[in-house]
Amino acid sequence: MGVTERVWSALTSMIKLEDKVTRQNEAIKAQQAKIENLTERIIRLEAQFELLAGAAMVKKVTGRTREKQRD
Repeated sequence: MGVTERVWSALTSMIKLEDKVTRQNEAIKAQQAKIENLTERIIRLEAQFELLAGAAMVKKVTGRTREKQRD
């Protein structure tokens, strides 16, 4: 194997590696966007849950107060 062939092989390998890195980078960017979207959704769900839990507590306390007033 001559020097030219080894240099050509090294260049070819480097180009293939660069392509793989570029494709992996694109995949990581897409995955990051999905993660950010899911994070936003979880934040909204947590906010809704906290509001509903708070409303349930108010309703429970209000219901107990009304029961005591009836007695």
